[in-house]
Amino acid sequence: MNLLHMPKLYSLYAVRLVLGGIVLSTLRFFRIQIKKKFGSQVEAFFVILTASQFHLLFYCTRPLPNILAFALVNLAYGFWFKGSLYAALNCLVFATLVFRCDILLLIAPLGLELLLTKSVSFWKALTSCLAATFLSIGLTVLVDSVIWKRLLWPELEVFWFNSVLNRSSEWGTHPFNWYFTSALPRSLLAAYPLFLLGVLLDRRIFFYILPVLSFVLMYSKLPHKELRFIISSIPVFNFAAAVAAGRLYNNRKKSFWKFLYIAMLGLILGSLACTAVFFMASYENYPSGYALKALHRIGGVTKNSDELRVHIDTFSAMNGISRFCEYNYPWRYSKEENISLEDLQMKNFTYLLNENSYIEGFKCLMSVDGFSRVRIRIGFPPISFVKEPKVFIHGNIRNTDIMNRSWPGCSVIP
Repeated sequence: MNLLHMPKLYSLYAVRLVLGGIVLSTLRFFRIQIKKKFGSQVEAFFVILTASQFHLLFYCTRPLPNILAFALVNLAYGFWFKGSLYAALNCLVFATLVFRCDILLLIAPLGLELLLTKSVSFWKALTSCLAATFLSIGLTVLVDSVIWKRLLWPELEVFWFNSVLNRSSEWGTHPFNWYFTSALPRSLLAAYPLFLLGVLLDRRIFFYILPVLSFVLMYSKLPHKELRFIISSIPVFNFAAAVAAGRLYNNRKKSFWKFLYIAMLGLILGSLACTAVFFMASYENYPSGYALKALHRIGGVTKNSDELRVHIDTFSAMNGISRFCEYNYPWRYSKEENISLEDLQMKNFTYLLNENSYIEGFKCLMSVDGFSRVRIRIGFPPISFVKEPKVFIHGNIRNTDIMNRSWPGCSVIP
């Protein structure tokens, strides 16, 4: 895209399309192994349940280390079901050391289970994983040191920050049970009760569920929690749910099972409805991106300055702005943290994108609404989305050119 002199935003589309294609191809590999081991019926329900969930497909195209690791974990699941156990372990080792160190919480229970069931040889597994370890560390240190221009093993620094220093809690905390009472129900939807039923209906499922369940349980001890941290567990939970769905489908003509089958259909329809709601809400959930787009359109070159210096606060950086959204010269961007509102006017910024509606030394030029909550109402559709001002664009009051322009103005929450 750079060679073609295309806008950075087109690079974002290209990156996300390629990443989504890679992740979906690994999910396809896992699906094929499910079909070979458990039949086409389980495979079909696996596809239906996965396609009816919002969060898994939403995350598939997001350029996050969790998603890069997720692709390798899907490969590992496929190799696991295929019986290529050493290949599965090597994929997890690479994902742990290069992309996301917390995959260690998955490889540990899985490796232990394989050893205890004598599915793998200890010495062969050790030599295979050690070879993968040296290759992974060498590759990540070589590539990332060149990129960051210093000797670096990124995942070692992440592990030190999150686990040894336990500083991830600075980004917020949730109770121990949050993954089981909030994250998994929202992401799995119909598959949540079905995977529990699958464990009860088919004893083979427990062998596959136990390492993944252990992964989520161990992760629950970390105070800072996000759905993307455990996104790698969802395909196996969907598989267990698909086994239960297949059993309900096969017995749908029997009296008691008929009611369970109807309930399952209702759950799947409910999942589709929830996914539609999540989709519409997420569309309005990134106000900072719209704010930056509006700023680029209205706040072009001024008479008072060659450069247009924009400060992006933490809230804005987390809600729709990435490097792909930035323009070239004369625009300059800063995401410097720990600057008080009082000190911002000392930094000589032209514009601010900030969650606060008033900042001394700046004038609020416009506000951008974002999703706030869902409101239940009588009529059709039975729900509506409430939006509130979330991001505010401020202009430096010393820049007369900016002050003399026509801006939409700011609205604040009453």
